[in-house]
Amino acid sequence: MPRSVSDRIMTMRLPLSKDNFATIISVYAPTMTNPDENKEVFYNQLANVLSGIPRTDKLLLIGDFNARIGRDNDKWPLVMGKHGIGKCNSNGELLLALCSEFELIVTNTMFKQKDERKTTWMHPRSRHWHMIDFIITRCRDKMDVHSTAWSWTDHLKLRSKVAFRIRQKHNKQGTSKPTKLNTAKPSTISRMESFEQEMDSALAQWEEKESSTPDEEWAALQQVV
Repeated sequence: MPRSVSDRIMTMRLPLSKDNFATIISVYAPTMTNPDENKEVFYNQLANVLSGIPRTDKLLLIGDFNARIGRDNDKWPLVMGKHGIGKCNSNGELLLALCSEFELIVTNTMFKQKDERKTTWMHPRSRHWHMIDFIITRCRDKMDVHSTAWSWTDHLKLRSKVAFRIRQKHNKQGTSKPTKLNTAKPSTISRMESFEQEMDSALAQWEEKESSTPDEEWAALQQVV
């Protein structure tokens, strides 16, 4: 059954097979003219929803994000493909940071097609078309999505062709595979600032200690890092 999280977020969990599920999250994000406080509340709520979804679930995050993510694949190689459009705005940065944190990818940018097939909304004054509606899934499941393009409605509706691949569960034997580091996470501003503050504090404490042998200082510095 659909579950309302807020007036901007709704979720639904669907069974795919006996032990496999897909969670669909439908959103309507605040526009650029909304106060930053409203945007913060929305993205905090969305992050809490994503945190509560089982890792084994397939995931589709869909809706009007009122965000332009641009085409900078070099900056966001894990969360967007090479077929973005336009320039990124502040709302787009918020969305891309969220995708990086939860290892998600914007499927709109995965497929090579004409720009008019990517854009979903026309600005009423400038009459320019923009991509602000997105269909997002887990990076690990991006091959499940076969296409993402618009179909005609007032706010051009996006349609994806998705074929969820159900992986068979195997009994793990021997040593477990080490967790893969998400190297894109430090690129988010909040994580960068937090890391810098923790490093400054730890280094300050290290520098206050009395001098010792080079080997001891090196071991202490390694621990700090």
